[in-house]
Amino acid sequence: MSDRQSVVRELVGEHGRTYAEDAGIKLKDTPQPLFQLLVLALLLSARIRGSIAVDSARELYEAGLRDPRRMAGADWQQRVDALGRGGYRRYDERTATQLGEAAELVSERWGGDLRRMREEADGDTGRLRALLQEVPGLGPAGADIFLREAQRVWPEVAPYLDRKALDGARRLGLPKDPDRIVELAGDTEPAVLAAALVRAALDKEVAEDSRRHAS
Repeated sequence: MSDRQSVVRELVGEHGRTYAEDAGIKLKDTPQPLFQLLVLALLLSARIRGSIAVDSARELYEAGLRDPRRMAGADWQQRVDALGRGGYRRYDERTATQLGEAAELVSERWGGDLRRMREEADGDTGRLRALLQEVPGLGPAGADIFLREAQRVWPEVAPYLDRKALDGARRLGLPKDPDRIVELAGDTEPAVLAAALVRAALDKEVAEDSRRHAS
């Protein structure tokens, strides 16, 4: 096993969990978990700690706002309160509005089912990324977050290693080429690999520990 393979193995072994898993989303290619992932991606894309975004997503789900109909039908204050319970206070009012608008768009354009967005993209990941950015509150970073996680159930997207994941690879001393990184990861799921690399990008200690334990 090469040094780089050892680094990837250590990283994935300690930090190989998706953000959807952190948020309690049992990701499947069905409408409700896909919408929950969209909500999580929107929350994670703000300049706020990932743990707060995850906690806030959980609070929204626990408040019953798990699908576009319930999210759009909820009172604005209900969304604000759920975000506040998760610690998402800096952006809570604007985000509460965006969540309602996003739910309305998903309902009206894709019948509440993001699989229809997938069908519209027709296997073109670039097109899918562009469609995601039509959702209020979901810019390029949010689209990347969604696709990093969705590649677990939408295999045509994989391997999806965006700029943030590649930042983590660079910090770990791994190659710049996504295909080479995937090769080093062996049987590791691309979604798990991408999430672990993002954790290395966001936390210098994650990268340093992985490199130290691999040596």
